[in-house]
Amino acid sequence: MRVASVPAGHVYVRHCADVEGRDEVVRLADPRPNGAPSTAQGWWPPVMLDPAWVSAHHDEFDVFHLHFGFDAQGPVALGDLVAALRRHGKPLVYTVHDLRNPHHPDPAPHRAALDVLVPAADRLVTLTPGAAAEIKKRWNREASVLPHPHVVEPQRIARPRSPRQGFRVGVHAKSLRPNMAVLPVVRVLGETLAELPGAELVVNIHHEVGDPSAHAYAPQVLTELEALAGRGLLTLRMHDYFDDEQLWDYLTDLDLSVLPYTFGTHSGWLEACHDLGTPVAAPDCGFYAQQRPCLTYGHTQDGGLDKESLQRAVLTAYRTRPAWRATVSQRAAERTLLAAAHRACYTELLG
Repeated sequence: MRVASVPAGHVYVRHCADVEGRDEVVRLADPRPNGAPSTAQGWWPPVMLDPAWVSAHHDEFDVFHLHFGFDAQGPVALGDLVAALRRHGKPLVYTVHDLRNPHHPDPAPHRAALDVLVPAADRLVTLTPGAAAEIKKRWNREASVLPHPHVVEPQRIARPRSPRQGFRVGVHAKSLRPNMAVLPVVRVLGETLAELPGAELVVNIHHEVGDPSAHAYAPQVLTELEALAGRGLLTLRMHDYFDDEQLWDYLTDLDLSVLPYTFGTHSGWLEACHDLGTPVAAPDCGFYAQQRPCLTYGHTQDGGLDKESLQRAVLTAYRTRPAWRATVSQRAAERTLLAAAHRACYTELLG
């Protein structure tokens, strides 16, 4: 079976395939956009979302499976894509990763996109029961619930964590994605950890937050983080984007990773932490707590931060040192299940 997957190269999609190819599902490689250099890194609008690409290549795939990457497509463009798939008799599968796009400060554009895609899809998939219930409530559509596959490779999952002294809490501010409210979380963490023997707070942030020419430039955030560091409440680390191994090393050096989100739905970061055995404190917005075992605290865009619940989560992690971690065999079995479920979905659609 040939699947036009948008995208194909993302770790989520790659790890939904059988590791030995026994599902006999072939996912087309992501086409490189015209004009993109062969060494280009970063995000490019997926070529497969263009109705002209569908018309030109419809004889090369059997099923079209959309995951993400349509941030730049408005409802009209997505409607044209659906029409092109219908015209050529190609079923559409849509995995609803995000009910609220973490990259959009305004929820309206993503909501408009979902209002096209969810009703039009021949099959819907999502990652948690809560997301499926929301899909049922908003569009009266049923979505199959399939777990997020492993993010970290098995050989790294199998590596034991090194014993550590102390208690290190990490907040990775990245490039201050719109769904992050870093400062309120960091203020509470700094105050809380200062009272705990052996505890420390490490805040990581990308260099571009301090670059006036960068889209992520936020001098006021950086100024306060530097002031908190100057008071000894945190260690501030500025760097460029981590590659995978750098990220895994960073996460395994933490005793708790706090996600400073105010909106969102699911998290690949949470899955990577589960692979590596790093406990997570996740906000109660979205459905993070339904993905994997984690601590939760109150944090939403409308309600703000619940200081006491964040303190409770940190104290629980400090006192109990939770050891939630995936095993290689669990993740392998999960991946086999995912591959079989996707193949069954495609087979049913193709009759």
